[in-house]
Amino acid sequence: MKKILTSSILLCILFLTGCVKNELTVFTGSVVEFDAASWNANAVGLTYPMMTRVPTLNAATGTSQPSITRATGTVTLRVNLVGAQKSTATDFDFVVASESTATAGTHYTAITGKGTIPANSSFGTITITILNPGVSSTTARDLVLQLVDNASIKASTNYAKVGLRISQL
Repeated sequence: MKKILTSSILLCILFLTGCVKNELTVFTGSVVEFDAASWNANAVGLTYPMMTRVPTLNAATGTSQPSITRATGTVTLRVNLVGAQKSTATDFDFVVASESTATAGTHYTAITGKGTIPANSSFGTITITILNPGVSSTTARDLVLQLVDNASIKASTNYAKVGLRISQL
């Protein structure tokens, strides 16, 4: 009886186990994405995050950063290179999306629509200067930026858009 039980267990082990070959998935391309999109949840009803506070790297909490207001001055957004670093600088393009309610020259200075990730780096920046239009209002203005594909690099499908809500109080 003991031999039958031992043989049965060995046969079960032999036939009920096996090697599963896991295919290693490796991303070989390169895309750019907004850094804030990685750590902010999408705004309600939108497919992108709407930032209400000045993005600061290594902030202790989300509420330790000051709110974005018409008196903020400059806001710097980080753009990540997803993929291998390149030995030459990588230029990326961005546009003001159609959802924006902020006006260039009134709520922010006109932006070039171009940015650069330096050679041997994974990060570039976009600097936006917030203007004070002088008139207080309870209506906040939204500046929505979107990364777009160009000849040298594509924009991430999921994290290519980010909004800044500029309080007018």
